[in-house]
Amino acid sequence: MINVIVNGACGRMGKRIINLLSDQRNLRLCGAVEIPSHPDIGKDVGVKITSSIKDIIESADVVVDFSSVEGALASVVACAKYKKALIIGVTGLTAEALSEIESISCKVPCLVSSNMSVGVNLLCKLVEQASSILGDEYDVEIIEAHHRFKKDAPSGTAKTLAEVISKVKDKKLEDTAVYGRKGLVGGRKRDEIGIHAVRAGDIVGEHTVIFGGGGERIELKHIASTRDTFAQGVIKAIRFISAQKAGLYNMRDVLGV
Repeated sequence: MINVIVNGACGRMGKRIINLLSDQRNLRLCGAVEIPSHPDIGKDVGVKITSSIKDIIESADVVVDFSSVEGALASVVACAKYKKALIIGVTGLTAEALSEIESISCKVPCLVSSNMSVGVNLLCKLVEQASSILGDEYDVEIIEAHHRFKKDAPSGTAKTLAEVISKVKDKKLEDTAVYGRKGLVGGRKRDEIGIHAVRAGDIVGEHTVIFGGGGERIELKHIASTRDTFAQGVIKAIRFISAQKAGLYNMRDVLGV
C-alpha cells in the first residue's frame, strides 16, 4: 500500500487527485493539507483536512503538492526531514524553490512537472523533434490559454515547451523569449521564441506551438477538456516515484518518453 498526502487538497487539482485516489488499488489517501485560513480545515475528505503537513507526514510514503510556491517549500522541508518521496505540480516556482528541490533530491526522490498529462509530455517530445528537424528557418510561437483564475503567466507548460526548443537550438531561453508584443517592436528576429498567454472563462488548458516557414505553417496542439487528464498523470507519477531512489525526476521519466 502506498500512503499519499495531498497538499493543496481543496484546490482544483487537489480535489480531483483525492477523488481518483479513492478508486485506486494499493493507493491510500492518508493526509490532506490546506492553508490555515481555509474554511474547509477540519472537513472530512476521507481524512480530515489539516493545516500542517509536519503533523501527519510520518504516515506517508509520497507527498503530492499542488498548493502554492510557499506550500511547496513547506513540503520540501518536511519531506527532506522525514525522507518521504515528493511530487510537485505547482507552477511559477521561484529560483529559490527550484534550488531547494534540487538540494533535497540527493536525499529523497523528487518529481517536478509543470504538466502531468500524458498528452502534454508527448507534445514536448514532438516539439523537440520538430524543432530539431526544422531548424532556424522556421519561426516559433507558443500560445497558451487557461481559465480566468490562473495566477501565473505564461503557464509552466508554455515555459517548458520554450525550454525544450531553446535546448535544441543551443540557446538560453532568457536570451530568446519574447513575452507578447506591443508597439513598434520591429521585424521578428530569427531566434525569437514568442510566448503568449490567454486568460478566459473556464478554459482547462490549451497549448499550441507554431512553426512558421515560408509558404507553410506547422501547428502542434494539446487541448485538455478535464483536469482528470492531469490527475490521471499524477496517479502514474505516484506509482513511479514510490519505487525510485533519491534523485530528480519529471513526467518524461514516468512515461518513458
